[in-house]
Amino acid sequence: MLKKFVVCSVVSLFVMGGAVISSMATGDTGPADIKIVDSTSAKPKPAQFPHKVHQDKFKCGECHHGMADGKQVAYTEGMKIEKCEKCHTGATLAGKMKDKLKLDTLKGAGHGNCLECHKEMAKKDPALKEKKIDKCATCHPKA
Repeated sequence: MLKKFVVCSVVSLFVMGGAVISSMATGDTGPADIKIVDSTSAKPKPAQFPHKVHQDKFKCGECHHGMADGKQVAYTEGMKIEKCEKCHTGATLAGKMKDKLKLDTLKGAGHGNCLECHKEMAKKDPALKEKKIDKCATCHPKA
């Protein structure tokens, strides 16, 4: 009887441990699709962002980053990912610019990161250029 109890306990431990490890490995990958709206804009044009499609092609750190002491820091595995508007719509980045783009707006952040990447990808791949991934309608489809 004691032998059965010990065997069942050990098996249960392995099953529970496997479930925990499995759930940790999958983690929260965020939503498959994201609608981004810049509430600071007078005429906000929502951007449709196919998050899952990008996850399948790129590493998280190619888009995501964090902030420490008022400066951007590179993404590291396991870093908490905040919504872009936490910093890109307010006082956190007030007055910060990248080229001619205001980084304290979602529009500036999106055009600085997303649009620049789309333009680079379109230059490298004629098929993507043909799909017009570097045009406004890619992210801002007409309703």
